[in-house]
Amino acid sequence: MRELAYYEAKFEALRELLEVDERVHLIGGTFLSLSPRKAVFQEIAKRYPDRVISPPISELGFCGLATGAAMAGLRPIVDLSTGSFIFEAWPQVVNEAANAFYMSGGQTRAPVVFHLFHGIRGGGAAQHSHSPQAMLWNCPGLEIVLPSSPRDVKGLLKTAVRSDNPTIFVDHVQLLEIRGPVPEKDEVIPFGVADVKRLGSDVTVKVVDPRTLVPLDFAMILASVEKTQRAIIVDETHQSCGVAAEIAARIAEEGFDRLKVPLRRVATLDVPVPYSPPLEEFISPSESRITDAIRATLR
Repeated sequence: MRELAYYEAKFEALRELLEVDERVHLIGGTFLSLSPRKAVFQEIAKRYPDRVISPPISELGFCGLATGAAMAGLRPIVDLSTGSFIFEAWPQVVNEAANAFYMSGGQTRAPVVFHLFHGIRGGGAAQHSHSPQAMLWNCPGLEIVLPSSPRDVKGLLKTAVRSDNPTIFVDHVQLLEIRGPVPEKDEVIPFGVADVKRLGSDVTVKVVDPRTLVPLDFAMILASVEKTQRAIIVDETHQSCGVAAEIAARIAEEGFDRLKVPLRRVATLDVPVPYSPPLEEFISPSESRITDAIRATLR
């Protein structure tokens, strides 16, 4: 095992994918290129000038280009940068890529990866703090991936690019500098397999990390609820119709009789994310709100 930063593990996966498969192309010139990571990205772009493309800023256009290229046999990774920018490409992502396999009777595949940053970042305000994965979860035909560690981001990116299905690859913008162990050997992490980040006996918080929403390893979540008989779901999508709401509904449907106390959600409040740091902290699923929910559940 080596100790790598999240962004280092992701770049390593990207380099290895480009090296072994000529079908892999990267569309979008801002892929993790924020300082001080810009130099690493530029090194990859120089090494593969024919397969790293920086298109004009037109999300609708280049997501359509990528979807068509995927249907024609390539495996493009599209960088949309900030999560809310996917709204500009909504028809291509949810009405073309997501539907291609079903509407062609299984004759057409669209193995494209749409990458985006989500989450409350500190001063991102309403237009740069979206977490659109719950909206995308409502669109059948898309795989949705949410890594949370260097090991996971490398292993899951490899699975995403090798998948025959369109995949939404969602990074939290504040994870880039966190460090953790990454295997020396090539490791591909399968979709639909959750990971217990920390064992406990008192309450199920999101220490059970689903890693992917589609497919969702609900069996592991339910097993953890059965063990602790309590559940708190923490997520940065908004409270109404968000990821936490959907998981809570599934627990209530299939595991209600295993709960000692009502389950709780800690999610972003139903307002546009404010620019003001104190207001941003107030509406977010902060450490203090999580702690309060745990204490209330254990009373």
